[in-house]
Amino acid sequence: MDSEKIKEKVAEYYTRKVQEWGPTPQGVDWNSRESHEIRIEQLLKICDRSGFFSLNDLGCGYGALYGYMIERKYDFEYHGYDLSEAMIEKAHTSYKNADNCHFTQSDVLEEADYTTACGLFNVKMDVDFREWERYVLEVLEKIDRASRRGFAFNILTRYSDSEYKKDHLYYADSCFYFDYCKKKFSKHVALLHDYPLYEFSILVRKDI
Repeated sequence: MDSEKIKEKVAEYYTRKVQEWGPTPQGVDWNSRESHEIRIEQLLKICDRSGFFSLNDLGCGYGALYGYMIERKYDFEYHGYDLSEAMIEKAHTSYKNADNCHFTQSDVLEEADYTTACGLFNVKMDVDFREWERYVLEVLEKIDRASRRGFAFNILTRYSDSEYKKDHLYYADSCFYFDYCKKKFSKHVALLHDYPLYEFSILVRKDI
């Protein structure tokens, strides 16, 4: 299956979710706001808060990351991207008066200091494991090219308890992605696998 077909399936999946649940964690296929914020905390460790920065949020959903950052008074400019038109409409509605954010229905990224991808790679649907892995690596290449200072992403871990695993989800080898990022993108890579969720986060720094 080629990337365009995969992207169509992804857009359809999340459009159904947000139409069913609205702009909520469940609308982007997360269990709760609390777990979603734990994920966001890990990914935002990539950002240097000592000054202003720009951020791409690939797979932004309804803009939860932007809301989190505003609440915590980050000094930043935000650009959210999502393949689902319905998601982008919800984001525009939620943050229509914000002057430091933009939302675009696309996966073509403008250059920014940082890029985050939260949950972007978790739902493979009926796509073959190896085809999905190739798709993930393609997207990481794109993220790398658009990120001046670094990027961060998370994926469900293969160390999840087998009785809770679901066939339509992608459970990845954290060591594979750490090794890939270390060899391909930067010498400065962190693997975070010590927080209380069945996933891992990888931070790729370019500006050390």
